Amino acid sequence: AFQENDIKLLSAEIERLKNFGCLGVSPSLEGLRDENAKLKYRLNFLRKSLQEERSKAAKSMININSCLQEIFGVAIQAAYPDLENPPLVVTPSQQPKFGDYQCNSAMGITQILLKTKEQKVSPREIAEKIVKNIPANECIEKVEIAGPGFINVHLRKDFVSKQLSSLLMNGVQPPAIAKRKKVVVDFSAPNIAKEMHVGHLRSTIIGESMCRLFEFAGYDVLRLNHLGDWGTQFGMLIAHLQDKFPDYLTVSPPIGDLQAFYKESKRRFDTEEEFKKRAYQCVVLLQSKNPDFIKAWELICDVSRKEFQKIYSCLDITLIERGESFYRDMMPDIVKEFEDKGFVEVDDGRKIVFVPGFPVPLTIMKSDGGYTYDTSDLAALKHRLHEEKADILIYVVDSGQSVHLQTVFAAGQMIGWYDPKVTRVAHAAFGVVLGEDKKKFKTRSGDTVRLIDLLEEGLKRAMDKLKDKERDKVVLTAEELKAAQTSVAFGCIKYADLSHNRLNDYVFSFDKMLDDRGNTAAYLLYAFTRIRAIARLANIDEQMLRKAAREEVLILDHDKEWKLGKCILRFSEILQKILEDLFLHTLCDYLYELATTFTEFYDNCYCVEKDRQSGRIVKVNMWRLLLCEATATIMAKGFDILGIKPVERM
Repeated sequence: AFQENDIKLLSAEIERLKNFGCLGVSPSLEGLRDENAKLKYRLNFLRKSLQEERSKAAKSMININSCLQEIFGVAIQAAYPDLENPPLVVTPSQQPKFGDYQCNSAMGITQILLKTKEQKVSPREIAEKIVKNIPANECIEKVEIAGPGFINVHLRKDFVSKQLSSLLMNGVQPPAIAKRKKVVVDFSAPNIAKEMHVGHLRSTIIGESMCRLFEFAGYDVLRLNHLGDWGTQFGMLIAHLQDKFPDYLTVSPPIGDLQAFYKESKRRFDTEEEFKKRAYQCVVLLQSKNPDFIKAWELICDVSRKEFQKIYSCLDITLIERGESFYRDMMPDIVKEFEDKGFVEVDDGRKIVFVPGFPVPLTIMKSDGGYTYDTSDLAALKHRLHEEKADILIYVVDSGQSVHLQTVFAAGQMIGWYDPKVTRVAHAAFGVVLGEDKKKFKTRSGDTVRLIDLLEEGLKRAMDKLKDKERDKVVLTAEELKAAQTSVAFGCIKYADLSHNRLNDYVFSFDKMLDDRGNTAAYLLYAFTRIRAIARLANIDEQMLRKAAREEVLILDHDKEWKLGKCILRFSEILQKILEDLFLHTLCDYLYELATTFTEFYDNCYCVEKDRQSGRIVKVNMWRLLLCEATATIMAKGFDILGIKPVERM
């Protein structure tokens, strides 16, 4: 029989693992003392789960900020046990003289004690009390109290060295997450029969990058393309198709330019009364699922899909199409549900829903009995919550749709579809793309810039840049030149977008994005190829680096080695921040900081020492080559999350 203490420990561990998400269901502990066989089985199961958890934890990149928050959280709790939710503020130090991190909680606690307990205690006194209660740990070398009550934290070098070795041996591992959640991301969403333009660029690039981040972090991600593939515009398109290609049911119509086809049908709709009437009849027949009209609709959708896919292939975008038409059969039930719960008002024949806090109502049915974008967006929201069982729902849609989406989300809460405390529904809004004149990005003739033209121009400019640097003459083979062209062109377009705060408008400039100085993809891609070349030029292959990672201790005695080592390990906390606030420019800023920190290190610390006369290698400082490798490994993963493909030679 197991001892009483073993049973208590087992019970506690099973509950802990259940909360951590390692066990789906906590095994029943009833009759535990009498069922030794069952207990042994559970104990073995527990040991296996613990081993899996520890294996994951050992490989996960440590989030130093989170570790320090945990340590200071324990210290504050011990120092002030009666304080509810005390402020926990830990940030990287801005200057080396203030240590590596700072805990700035003392000032906040001073205010709380004054307000809630009317106790006047200086922040410095509070800081001293916190410091006295810091538990034993493996990461802090020493702490100092500075100024009015800042706690400066100095990390242990052996701790940082050990984490870097783990990174080199295990690769870049995602930060540990408590539970694998389902994330649905709605992005791109062009309209059928219209070409993708520069306005679709931001949603497509930002959405793809968000998906990559959540996938890397271990979430179950569903990438949805909410195409505009249903609505009254299809009436005029089908009517025009019937006139122009009367045998469309048997012979596939050669629609080369769908944009021109759309403009022709729109011109006829606006100028020909008879055509307009027929277009409305076509809508009715399409919505009643007449097979001939469904076929016409599918033909038009297929032409658009092929054009969209060219762009998605260029930019390496993966999406599952689920347009407005997917939700068409759900819309009557949406209207009925809002009616049954008493939320519907009738206004001039329309069925509308007022949502508290929003002045403009949602129109869920038009006076002619048709449905609207409001209806399809509500149907999509419910389907994603109830059928897809999303824990996190992210809409990557421009800021102009903010009020509409917030109204739809609030309607979903009002009717009881989700609780925002349990399910996260977020609008990842973004600003518009501007031309260099700071106005909306247009062609010289005033038309919207076609996305495919923009990508082709990017390829041309990237090749021109590479040829200006004479990379085509001696440095690169034809195949390497083509790879570098694609990497630079599409990488620069993506990075120019992602490196800006998504809420702001940004100026699209090929000259700026292709500049190999400053915070650009061109600079980072070139920096990456240079870092990768260091070991290669020293005749150190991958196998030798792996062996060194297992055997070498990373010495961090030089201040530039120390600065670089700490910067590398901040990757995990950067990703954690983006998972919370969805601002990807933070990752771009970090990668630029990492590249510039590496340059400082490389300029001051010899990785490979050569004879000045002969150029022969006389010494390889392997621990420094490992720092080069760790930097490149982090940069490669950062590029992967941003959807940028680096090349080994540029």
